[in-house]
Formats: sequence, C-alpha cells, structure tokens
Amino acid sequence: MVFKSEKTKQSSHLSFYLGSVKLDQCSHFVMLQAQKELLNYNSTGISVLEMSHRSSDFLKIINKTESLLRELLNIPTNYKVMFLQGGGSGQFSAVPLNLIGLKEDRCADYLVTGTWSAKAAKEAEKYGKVNVVHPKLDSYTKIPDPSSWTLNPSASYVYYCCNETVHGVEYNFVPETNGVVLVGDMSSNFLSRPVDVSKFGLIFAGAQKNAGCAGVTVVIVRDDLLGHTLKECPIVLDYKVQAEMNSMYNTPPCFSIYIMGLVLEWIKNNGGSTAMDKLNKQKSSMIYDIIDSSDGFYVCPVDTACRSRMNLPFRLGKRGGDEALEKEFLEGASKRGMISLKGHRSVGGIRASLYNAVTLEETEALADYMKEFLKDHK
Repeated sequence: MVFKSEKTKQSSHLSFYLGSVKLDQCSHFVMLQAQKELLNYNSTGISVLEMSHRSSDFLKIINKTESLLRELLNIPTNYKVMFLQGGGSGQFSAVPLNLIGLKEDRCADYLVTGTWSAKAAKEAEKYGKVNVVHPKLDSYTKIPDPSSWTLNPSASYVYYCCNETVHGVEYNFVPETNGVVLVGDMSSNFLSRPVDVSKFGLIFAGAQKNAGCAGVTVVIVRDDLLGHTLKECPIVLDYKVQAEMNSMYNTPPCFSIYIMGLVLEWIKNNGGSTAMDKLNKQKSSMIYDIIDSSDGFYVCPVDTACRSRMNLPFRLGKRGGDEALEKEFLEGASKRGMISLKGHRSVGGIRASLYNAVTLEETEALADYMKEFLKDHK
C-alpha cells in the first residue's frame, strides 16, 4: 500500500518502503538526509553516486552499514555479510551454485509454498537434484504440516521462503532440518521481527521491502559454507570471493548500500526489530480483524496459522472474487490517496503490503475505508 504525496499527488517508490511510523518519520529522516548529502556527501564535495567504491569514504559507508546490520540482528562473528547485486532472483542461482556441492549427492530439499520458492526450486534443478519435501499443494494458501515432510538427510541444504509476497503466506516458525544447513529467503520480511541467525546457514534478502531501496541484496552466510562452489559458478556469484573482497569483487551498488545504512540507523533509533515486530503485529491484526468480522464480504484465502503480516491478500464479495466490486474498491482507495493495493497479476484481488515503514495511521486509514466500503455495499 502506497499513499500519494499530498503535495505532489504523485506516488513515490521510496515513500512506500521508507514511510513514517509513529515514533519517528523514516521518509523524512532517510530521504531528507539523502537529499541533503546528494551533491556533497560528508563535506567531500561529491555525491555518493560519484564516489569510487575503493575510496576511504565509501569504505566507511559499507562498514557502518554492516556494523548496524550485525548489531540489529546480533549476527555471530562466524558469519560473513555481503552486499550484492542481482536481487533475490539472483540468489535463486547463487544458493545452489555455492551450496549444493556441500555433499556428494548434490541434492537439496525445498519447501515450496508460493511463487518465489517455486521459482527458486526450478532454478536449482539446473545444478542438482531438488526434493520438494512435502506433497504438492493445490493452492498456495497454507504451509504443510511438518509431520508430512520427507527431509533427505543427504541433502546439502533445506531451502524455504520465509514470506511469500504474492500469496501472503508467512512462516511463524523456523523449520527443523535435523542438522542440515538451513537457507532462508527473507526478502520480504527482513528486519520485521527478531531472528536467530545462528539457526541458519545462509540468509538472503533484497533490500527493497524493509531495508532500503532496490539494487542491493544482503547475504549472510556461515564461514564454513564458503569454498564449496560448483565450477560452473560465475565469479560474481561466488560467496567466498565476494566475502574475501568485502563485496567488492566488482563495483557494488554503492548508493543503495548508503540508503540501507540510513534505514538501518532509523530502525535502530526506533527500537530495532523487536519494535518493528510489535508494530507489524498491530497493523496486520487491524486489517485481518475487519476481514474476519465482515461476514464473508472480505475473504482472505490463507490459513490463519500462516497469514502474512507483510502482505495481506483478500477478495471482495460473497463469492470471494467479485471483480467489478474490487475495481470499485481500488478506485475509491485511489481517491483517498491509497494506491498499489491491487493484487498480484497472477492471483488478482486486493493486496495490502504493510512493510515496516507503513505507519499505524496509514493502516488505520485503510481500515476505516474498508469499514466504510463494507457498510455501503453489504
């Protein structure tokens, strides 16, 4: 969900991901700081956009960003942190290229509970055997009970997507892998709640949901998992090479890393991931309560046990898919300054994305509109 600027009546990509919260205004803190420093960063006379990634000034930026991230997630010292390009989709390839060779069988277990984990599993098939550990789902509306999983003890790793943005399925637990390396795609719920990094062999996350603007992907990987890269792995995707060169084998996404540092500073100043967790529970509960009390006017297809706090999909109408009614809902929302509520093109309907930076007040505005629309159309 994005709110149009009252001054420009135009949507801003950053206003969605770097919006304000009750305690402080992230958009003001981050974007005004970036604006202030755009032409002259830290009295250097140049912009971060012009700065050499080998310069001492940029080294300070990337090191500070890493330090903030380590502090916020309490990342153990035996984990490397990298800031890479290629997005989460790039990691669909990088993960198997770096890890599937950990064991001779070149096999990996995948939990497929949505579009992104399905794409990741398909990509991994190029490099080894992929075992989907649970019965195939008819629809992406639930997480199969762990008792139904068939984990392969010879697997090099177990992979899952912690939050599926398209279908609104989120894990509220960390899968038990019986000692096999666990890989988590946290692209869309990164820093939205506390996480025990030590339970994972590898975590990756695109920044553009909760941690900054598009262009940089965080990879957090345990030391002992480096150096097992398949020979066909492109060097820019080689974790060992990138870790040894402080994410600078090639020119990193400097400005995106700088923006991430500002966002991490804001998160730290506003209570860290614990405070974000509390806020996200409050926001999502507000919307789900309206859906559940609407007597079927609003319908969320996802099992209550795994409803996402980040991406809330729902349909309108007693049959759970009245497209004319949904179009009217979206038009009314837009008139109230709320845009980007349309569901993903593959599933339709409505989707409210309540990332860290969406304020409680903005969520209340959506809730009020949903109540009003229900009253007028029920």
